Amino acid sequence: MNHLRIIPFYLFAFLLLTSCEKEIELDYHQVDALYVVEASISNNGTEVRVSQTNAMDDNNSSSDISNATVTLTTDNGQQWNIPYSRNGFYRSSTIKGEAGTTYTIDVALDGQHFTSTSTMQKTPILNKFRFVWMKAASERILFGDLRLQDIPNEDNWYFLHIYRNGIGYRWAVMRDDQNPNKELQQLFTFFREGSSDNDVLQEGDNLRIQIRAIDQRAYDYLYSMQIMDNTGTNPIPNFTGGCLGYFSAYHQITYDCIYHLADAEEDD
Repeated sequence: MNHLRIIPFYLFAFLLLTSCEKEIELDYHQVDALYVVEASISNNGTEVRVSQTNAMDDNNSSSDISNATVTLTTDNGQQWNIPYSRNGFYRSSTIKGEAGTTYTIDVALDGQHFTSTSTMQKTPILNKFRFVWMKAASERILFGDLRLQDIPNEDNWYFLHIYRNGIGYRWAVMRDDQNPNKELQQLFTFFREGSSDNDVLQEGDNLRIQIRAIDQRAYDYLYSMQIMDNTGTNPIPNFTGGCLGYFSAYHQITYDCIYHLADAEEDD
């Protein structure tokens, strides 16, 4: 007959505490630094940030690059050089996107070329945004209910970003394949009733909602980012040449509101 040996709790606690004092060495491998390009052209202008990743033992998350040559070209042959601004940004407020035009960004750096293409979309149409209580099992959850009017007879993709008091709060991407040519709905989970952590909206918080109509290449990249925690994979490449980041030509609108608990509706 087998006997189970029971370790007294005080001995177990002692072993646990003493084992915590042992230094743990992380075994990681240094990798070559990679360039990162975050580029966009919109109805407000053109902006490109070029940086470089740093080693794990470097406290900075990236290093800004100021000596790149950034060129933007359209499918009808127009071409511009985007001038350097500061802090790794290359900007032009006069070069604005036009719906239906395909743009190619090329970043030349250290003998390498990083290239990506994106097509400018039409202006998105916001129908409604509201705060709404919905029930899930025995809990009440506050959602942000955003409704867009789909543009009929064409494929559409969207990137939605909510800022809370100027800081990124929630984001999502969606496409019109679920309800083509009709109203599109995106629900943002805000908090469960009774929650008190720092993520909970506070009375009087300012919310700014950015709504971007993007093309499929940008959608595919952002969607791959959205699910990467579940898949354990990196985002799909958006640039040729081996750099990180993505390029998007988009049309953007914004919606501002102030959170008041009394404005929250009950779900029908």
